[in-house]
Amino acid sequence: MIYTAIDTFYVTEEQLRNSPSRKDGIDEQTETTLRIYGCDLIQESGILLRLPQAVMATGQVLFHRFYCKKSFGRFNVKRVAASCVWLASKLEESPRKAKHVFNVFQRMECRRENLPIEHLDPFSKKYAELKMDLNKTERHLLKEMGFICHVEHPHKFILSYLKALDIADHQELKQEAWNLGNDSLRTTLCVRFKSEVVACGVVYAAARRFQVPFPENPPWWKVFNAEKPEIDEVCRVLAHIYSLPKAKYISVCKDSESFVVTNKPSDSQTPVAKESLLNGAPNTHDSNGAAQSGPTNAEIGGGKEVLRKLALDKLKESKKGEDDTEGVTVDNEGKEEMGGVKTKADHRADLHVERSKEKEREKSKARDRDRDRVRGRSRDLERDRGRDKDTERDREKHKDRSHRSKEKGKDSGHSEKSRHHSSRDRSDYHSSSYFSSREKDRHRHHPYG
Repeated sequence: MIYTAIDTFYVTEEQLRNSPSRKDGIDEQTETTLRIYGCDLIQESGILLRLPQAVMATGQVLFHRFYCKKSFGRFNVKRVAASCVWLASKLEESPRKAKHVFNVFQRMECRRENLPIEHLDPFSKKYAELKMDLNKTERHLLKEMGFICHVEHPHKFILSYLKALDIADHQELKQEAWNLGNDSLRTTLCVRFKSEVVACGVVYAAARRFQVPFPENPPWWKVFNAEKPEIDEVCRVLAHIYSLPKAKYISVCKDSESFVVTNKPSDSQTPVAKESLLNGAPNTHDSNGAAQSGPTNAEIGGGKEVLRKLALDKLKESKKGEDDTEGVTVDNEGKEEMGGVKTKADHRADLHVERSKEKEREKSKARDRDRDRVRGRSRDLERDRGRDKDTERDREKHKDRSHRSKEKGKDSGHSEKSRHHSSRDRSDYHSSSYFSSREKDRHRHHPYG
């Protein structure tokens, strides 16, 4: 028989100290800051997407679980936060479209970094790259968790514990415990302790703030399957998180890509390109590290002025190609000299854009076909209605004619009957007069005595 464990994703403090981020050279303070920053992104994006609190809580738990297995240096915290929101919205049955998630995270990034807010075109190359990365990161999330994404939050235990302790009528304490439960999701408590222990810790911290005593003989935490050292550790972590400043983004990932459309070019590549263009050819290094100069002006067949003008023109063309939103590149000659070669990701993005455009065209054609079908059906219905009206008119005319013929037949029959009755009456009258005359004659010849 196969047994499947649902809620078993818990790590020890020793495993957290030796996390993959620490192995990549990221210290504890930086990791804590990035964890809080990612949870802030999930919470804020959930509010902008109008998601329920359960979705945001699930997304934060998935975020912490993922970075217990993977390093912040290999997976960008912004992309992972977006994938956690997208996956959590589907797990909690409140799905949102990918383009809405991208628009929200792009807007948040522009506001946090004081950048102009730009519209993200769903048919652009940037959008195709973002969607591919979102799907890829979601697959990483599911793979690391073994496709077991069950999450149990402490919020459902808080109200029941307050009722068991006869303090459910204290509204301020109840709200404070709920707020502490939300803030506990920004820490690693959700991957260290069970939700029942975290609920006991937030209830105890809220009661200490409002100076509400709990029964200690027998100990109240024994009823809820918790231990006093675990509750004290939860209170300590919550107190520590409130002493930290506001979390800011720290670039530690190798692939430091953002949601902004216009990325700033890196400073390390531009001077090298300028120098290679001004010198007429890129510098090459021998095995000893000494720089060897490129071909001379005499070998090329032109003066320095001509080469400089050509280099400046090509540099301007490359800048125009970078500023273009559709990713239009410069001519093949400029690519060869500047060393720009399309990567596989660029080809995939271009293919994705072309496929999306073809899908839109097919959708528009299908819509036109549906409209034509609807119009044809309406025309057929109108024709059928006209035919039905004509048949009804013919039927009414036929009925009128038959009714008139029947009335005429009735009138003719009545006249014949009247004639027949009149002739019968006349014969009766003559017979009666005949019998009456004979009776008179009988009385005359045979008088009664």
